[in-house]
Amino acid sequence: MPQPIESLDRPALERRYRRMRLATVILAAVALLLVAALGAQGLQGSAGGSGANGSTTGQGSQTEGVGGDGEKPADTCPVVDRLDPDDPRALGDIDAPVVLHEWTDFRCPYCGSFSRDTLPVLIDEYVETGKVRLEIHDAALVGGENSILIAAASRAAGEQGKYFEFYDAVYHAPESAQDANGELTLETLVSFAKDVGVADIAAFTADVESGKFEDAVRKDTAEAQSIGVTGVPFFATTGCGQVMSGAQPVDTFRAQLDAAIADAKK
Repeated sequence: MPQPIESLDRPALERRYRRMRLATVILAAVALLLVAALGAQGLQGSAGGSGANGSTTGQGSQTEGVGGDGEKPADTCPVVDRLDPDDPRALGDIDAPVVLHEWTDFRCPYCGSFSRDTLPVLIDEYVETGKVRLEIHDAALVGGENSILIAAASRAAGEQGKYFEFYDAVYHAPESAQDANGELTLETLVSFAKDVGVADIAAFTADVESGKFEDAVRKDTAEAQSIGVTGVPFFATTGCGQVMSGAQPVDTFRAQLDAAIADAKK
């Protein structure tokens, strides 16, 4: 019987993620071959006089994995831009042409790689320049209750305007900050809050201890699963124009975001 993921130590967890990532690459390659074959059939059909409705183009052509349906036109995309000017889990201009949604789990090593290596580049090149708005979603799929605790703590920090500072602190935390199970304790999370400048530590601690935000984290996670997010980090742009899974190289994100921005300008 497979060992529960929450019981794995960090090396075992990373080995399992490497195997999952290899499987994802293989499945993606198979999916691309199937899409190419179906596209060839569609072209043959349109050549036979199917008319204006005989083929589909545009944003739906690259929406792999959302809801498990392959192609999805923008008007049926299950991903909704929040566009709340007071959203503590968002960065960037509310009028940006594209919103990049990230589903993350604070216990996920690949989420950590993305946050440290890729996200700062995307913020500098796309968010700060007004091209893209970033909105974060919780997807507590890796670390069980500890993932929920950390995500709830991040929301508590967000209540005091320190969500992204706390996000960075968690993803930059040394292994020495973890306990024997690779988890972050309440005491450690409170120390992070102090380090990033959360003003009212008593309120932060009370919010985390009371479980004030845990239902919201669970709801986010359930919504993620309902649209087909089975692994993190996971990404989608406005209208499901571009969908990606995994801590991809920064150039892959550039290509996807540039394509989404170009589509938004049409």
